[in-house]
Amino acid sequence: MSPRDPAAARSGDQRVRCFAPVVGPSPRVLIIGSMPGTESLRLGQYYGHPRNHFWPLMAAVLEEELPPEYAGRVELLRRRGIALWDSISSCDRPGSLDSDIRDERPNDVVGLVRGQLSLRAMAFNGVKARQAYLAGAGDGRPEMAEILLPSSSPVPTRAARSFADRLAAWEVLRAYL
Repeated sequence: MSPRDPAAARSGDQRVRCFAPVVGPSPRVLIIGSMPGTESLRLGQYYGHPRNHFWPLMAAVLEEELPPEYAGRVELLRRRGIALWDSISSCDRPGSLDSDIRDERPNDVVGLVRGQLSLRAMAFNGVKARQAYLAGAGDGRPEMAEILLPSSSPVPTRAARSFADRLAAWEVLRAYL
C-alpha cells in the first residue's frame, strides 16, 4: 500500500495511507498509532521523524541498545514481541498533526488482533489512535488489556511534558512482555 495516494497527489488532496503492520511470530503487545506523519511517510518508516520519542522509548522500555538502522529497529520489536500498526488506514491530512486528520477510514485492527493469539495488550500511542480504533472496532472489541499511552510526539501535553514523563507511562508495557 503506497503511503501517498497517487490520484490524491494529482488532484492536490492530501490523502495519505498507513503502512503495513509490523508483526513478528509471537507478538504480545500491539502498539497502535493513528497515522504516520509527513516525515515518516516520506521515509517509509514508522516513527521516522528524528524528534519523535518512539524509538528511544522502545529502547528504554526494552532495556536494549537502539539499532541505528530502521530494519534493525523493526527486528528488535519483532524479536521482543511488539507489533505495530495504525488505527487509520487512510485519511486526508495536510501535515503531521492528528488534529488535522479528516475523512478517516479505519484499519481492521480487530481482525489483526483476533489472528494473533499470543497478544496480551493493545497500547495506544496517543488519544487519536484510541479514538480512531474505537470508532472502527464498534462492538467487536476483543477482550484484552487496552492501554492509553501519552503520544510519542515531541509536542508537550499537560500529561507528558518531557521524555521522562512519557517513559514513566510507557514502562507499563514491560508487564505484558
